[in-house]
Amino acid sequence: MHDFAWSFIGGILLGISVVGYLYTNGRIAGISGLVSQVLNLKGIINTPALWFLLGLFIVPFIYAAFVQPEIYIEATPFMLIIAGVLVGFGTRLGSGCTSGHGICGISRLSKRSIIATISFIFAGFITVYVVRHMLGAI
Repeated sequence: MHDFAWSFIGGILLGISVVGYLYTNGRIAGISGLVSQVLNLKGIINTPALWFLLGLFIVPFIYAAFVQPEIYIEATPFMLIIAGVLVGFGTRLGSGCTSGHGICGISRLSKRSIIATISFIFAGFITVYVVRHMLGAI
């Protein structure tokens, strides 16, 4: 199967899971919000967020068992750590992550989420341009 087909199927499954989570639990399936629910140790077992996140973690291994994807990470471990810290900072600054705003917020026609997603994408364009063209990194 072509990469586009797998991406399309993954997008459909993600959309179904996000809508299902919203309707069954009354909460948006933004990853930063789900992680904060799981980190609240009082209700860690009672929250469906744990099962949703476990599914997000386990499914790529199931996919890899059947499809053997070719994945290459060219960044150094230090750059991956810096990227993770910046994503965490941006998540706090933007009051949510790209999954919360981009998938859940836009589908609900939230103006705040539309503006946040446009800002995320614009910041990504600028970052790629600076890193690849101005700093000379690959």
